[in-house]
Amino acid sequence: MSKLVDSAARAVAAVARDGMTVAVGGFGLSGIPTTLITALRDTGVKNLTIVSNNMGVDGKGLGLLLENQQVSKVLASYVGENKLFAQQYLEGELDVEFVPQGTLAERLRAGGAGIPAFYTPTGAGTPIADGKPEMTFNGLRTILERGIVADLALVRAHRADLEGNLRYRLTARNFNPLVATAGRITIAEAEVIEDGFIAPDDIHTPGIFVNQLVRCETPEKDIEQRTVRPRVDA
Repeated sequence: MSKLVDSAARAVAAVARDGMTVAVGGFGLSGIPTTLITALRDTGVKNLTIVSNNMGVDGKGLGLLLENQQVSKVLASYVGENKLFAQQYLEGELDVEFVPQGTLAERLRAGGAGIPAFYTPTGAGTPIADGKPEMTFNGLRTILERGIVADLALVRAHRADLEGNLRYRLTARNFNPLVATAGRITIAEAEVIEDGFIAPDDIHTPGIFVNQLVRCETPEKDIEQRTVRPRVDA
């Protein structure tokens, strides 16, 4: 049965609600589900908790949700490229939980695998550990981190088939496979949707994790920081 939905706006509006936790794939502006983020913004839902490596940049990616005053809490590992994020945080409008990048990845993986929590040495003895149970294993101090299960997960793939099997392209893969497994409901957008099946060895995210699939409506890929080499005269 095809999981393809003809409208990202319709797919997101059917499940979006105030106060939900939304996990979003991407790293900077690479691999972000731009079509689905825009659709979520257009629903107007409020008081969202966003789980993502970062919050995009001003005016792009998840920055659109910040501009629309839809986010109340963020779990992220890096937020340095968004001035509006910093402003809302410093003014007390935004609750922020900083999570070490590897810990964030493992919390998403654990949530998707049905693992409620795990111990890690990362962050032990720092403010990251405040309020968290501690254990010592073989002399190594560790803290308890909880798996993340989101109400909604939004991801972007390069290729997909109608069963929702996904394949990502190069570094745009980043957090997307982890986010896809961690959602109670997962919606994926894809640049290329194939009529046949993706070969099993080529699948990064099995379709069992994907509830709905939409076509990417924003083929443009923004670059967060464009850097080029100086031209050397021949």
